[in-house]
Amino acid sequence: MGKATNGEACATEGQHLASGREHASARALEVRGLSFSYPGGRQLFDDLSVRIEPGERVAFIAPSGFGKTTLCRILAGYLAPDEGSVLVDGAALPLRGVCPVQLIGQHPETMVDPRMRMRAIMEEAGPVGDEIVQGLGIHEAWMSRHPHELSGGELQRFCIARALAANPRYLICDETTAMFDAVAQDEIWRFLVEFTQRHEMGLVLVSHSPSLVDRVATRVVKLTDLDE
Repeated sequence: MGKATNGEACATEGQHLASGREHASARALEVRGLSFSYPGGRQLFDDLSVRIEPGERVAFIAPSGFGKTTLCRILAGYLAPDEGSVLVDGAALPLRGVCPVQLIGQHPETMVDPRMRMRAIMEEAGPVGDEIVQGLGIHEAWMSRHPHELSGGELQRFCIARALAANPRYLICDETTAMFDAVAQDEIWRFLVEFTQRHEMGLVLVSHSPSLVDRVATRVVKLTDLDE
């Protein structure tokens, strides 16, 4: 897994040439001048801007209550900001069709229909290849079960699989593996890092685990520094 750096992403000098910057600008998940307040007036952040390049694994760091989960939902198109915009490879959200930004949150039970069996839930996202099913350790016996018949970790594996099956350009992981033990968490992240590298997929990571951030992220962004 990549080593985190506090500040700039790991890059070669060639990536700083003008032609490289133009390419990066056209292909990125970009937040411009984002502001958001809860109903009633409590402001979470103001004029926040950040960009995630394809292939980057960026960890968002901020104190509890800053609004990291809200920011993740805005990036994935679930919430609209008060001001500012989210651009995906140069196009503003919301986009038609399947969103190229997929969010995997901390609570998988909120992301599935409890009345459906897991096979039908998986098929909603389209074909899920053996690479994903096997890489995430999903058992065939789980397919005929309802969500409540699975553990939180088992259900989360399905949510990760569905997100990857949608063929996203960018993956948002908000405390995605918090319910896994250390061994399972390491297995899941090894697979996700290899998968996103192979498919040149950008990844945003939110985690309270400094060791996980250090193992996974190629760049660390302190959101409080961007919001000043």
